[in-house]
Amino acid sequence: MLYAGLYSSKDASFRVLQAIEEGKIRMVISTTLLFEYEDVLKRNQAILDLSEHEIEKILNYFCMQSEHQKIYFLWRPRLPDPKDDYLLELAVASGTKFIVTHNTKDFKGTETFGLKPITPKELMEEIL
Repeated sequence: MLYAGLYSSKDASFRVLQAIEEGKIRMVISTTLLFEYEDVLKRNQAILDLSEHEIEKILNYFCMQSEHQKIYFLWRPRLPDPKDDYLLELAVASGTKFIVTHNTKDFKGTETFGLKPITPKELMEEIL
């Protein structure tokens, strides 16, 4: 979602980023998620036309705007893609209702934890 929001200002992901900035959406982050964001931004640095310094500023901003959540338990493997399990653990530990992703199919079964995987567009519809 971060990459999509930075890539295009015409996408729902961009509107989610705006809602985070306006304080309408509470974002929760963990160290693992922060490193994932850093990896995605650096892999796509040329496409996004961002300097190393700009990437650092974006990540620092996300750290300041987010609630930091420590994770004290692991339920791995749980999801079809084991690389996504940390997101399930983060969502459960933080008590959030939604996992916002463009790949909702990768989060089937999270409903048993009281979570709803939704796209950025669905989130914007939900809060409007």
